[in-house]
Amino acid sequence: MRALAIEWTLRSHGWAVVKVVDDQGEAEIIPSYVTDGPEQFLYAVARLVLGARETRAELAGEPQVYRWSFRRDGPEVDIRLVVADDDHAPDGLGTVLWSGRHTIAALARAAVRAFDQVSHKLGDDSYAAQWGRPFPRTELEALRRAMQAHLKGMPSASPPPSSPC
Repeated sequence: MRALAIEWTLRSHGWAVVKVVDDQGEAEIIPSYVTDGPEQFLYAVARLVLGARETRAELAGEPQVYRWSFRRDGPEVDIRLVVADDDHAPDGLGTVLWSGRHTIAALARAAVRAFDQVSHKLGDDSYAAQWGRPFPRTELEALRRAMQAHLKGMPSASPPPSSPC
């Protein structure tokens, strides 16, 4: 299985650079704070860890939209990162920027690592000041709890509530 890394870097007030990399390729997107994209992303990954078959997350690019789609296949997940012209475009439309197949555990670790690095570098208050929204602490901890429950073999753990897309 190829290595997977996700980086979340705040660029300027209200803008971030998100990079996804594996041995087969990479993509970089520049989302804005106008939607709850980081929260959607973390909740989508948590739902996968807890057994969801498909999830998605959307990040605004103003005017374009970046869509992460995740489709479970046993312990692995097919991941697609697509850019569409705007948030009204149907899910099937858009250009695939990156796709990969990884274990759900590798995806979850990459997501936690990305936001742990942001938290360590900036702290919650500096993140909020620079991003324009609070650090997604609740969503990050929900993903961390989902991973712990999964590792302990607790399939009865309930998924976090759905984040609106």
